[in-house]
Amino acid sequence: MVGKRALPVLAAVLLLVAVLLSLGTGRVWLDPAVLFGSVFEPKPNLPWLILSELRVPRTILGLLVGASLGLSGAVLQGLLRNPLAEPGLLGVSAGAALGAVIAIYFGLSAAFALATPVLGIAGALLAAALTLSIGRGGTLTMILAGAAVSGLMGAGLSLALNFAPNPSAAYEITIWLLGTLENRDWSQLLLAAPFILAGWICLVLTMRDLDALTLGETQAASLGVNIARTRLLALAGTALSVGAATAVTGSVGFIGLIAPHLVRSLVGHQPSRVLLPSALFGAILLLFADVATRIIPTTGEEIRLGVLTSMIGTPFFFWLVIRLRRMSP
Repeated sequence: MVGKRALPVLAAVLLLVAVLLSLGTGRVWLDPAVLFGSVFEPKPNLPWLILSELRVPRTILGLLVGASLGLSGAVLQGLLRNPLAEPGLLGVSAGAALGAVIAIYFGLSAAFALATPVLGIAGALLAAALTLSIGRGGTLTMILAGAAVSGLMGAGLSLALNFAPNPSAAYEITIWLLGTLENRDWSQLLLAAPFILAGWICLVLTMRDLDALTLGETQAASLGVNIARTRLLALAGTALSVGAATAVTGSVGFIGLIAPHLVRSLVGHQPSRVLLPSALFGAILLLFADVATRIIPTTGEEIRLGVLTSMIGTPFFFWLVIRLRRMSP
């Protein structure tokens, strides 16, 4: 068992390994000596072009997306007091996906390269606003509202696929929904990053309130916690960070569910102590998963990131449900 003092060291080592693997792995393998050497050699050189134009933006985006999923998952589990909570529970991911699919469906992504992430972010914010407006009655009401909004957004996605104007559009929508960091460039990274960072600020501001909410909403309110403000910050932070991430990468599931559970037994069950380690391990998990998509042998294109995280996350989800069932009276 890793102690609390050893956790930062372990996280730093894992993060360094994940970053180096992400920078070096691909159709062209770049070992660390080549990576560092390309920085000092005359520009342009092939390793530097691969590093600066392909691997670095992909790696940074992977870090941002993974951290957003892990952090938002930890916040939602603390807010809803539900160990199965994750960003997709409140409809944010589905809203971002629908917004991006609308851009693809109407050909906006072909006319304007950033139309997909812009509409994806707008869809996430709309879904979060709808969930918040419907689910004001309490925790259970918010969960049910999130399920309803997810269903509504999912119906919109199915409708777009059903009436896709041509097979090429249907294929593009389907591939995008599978989620990937492949071929992501600096423009998409720079568009998503401000929204992701703003979302992190909102999520971190909930730390103290989440600790009080472990006592229940009535007790937390008696201690001066503004429940409505906390919900607004949590939903806004999730919409901004996860919405921007989903808008750029497509749907990537289970990272927000797995990361908090990996660190909770190491740092304790106090929500404020779980948030930042969850963000760090979310980034590590997603980077390792992205590296795996590049090295798993396939006959054509690389396996999609969202497919791989689902294959890994689904058994974990089943294990978690069985564990909770055994623990319940």
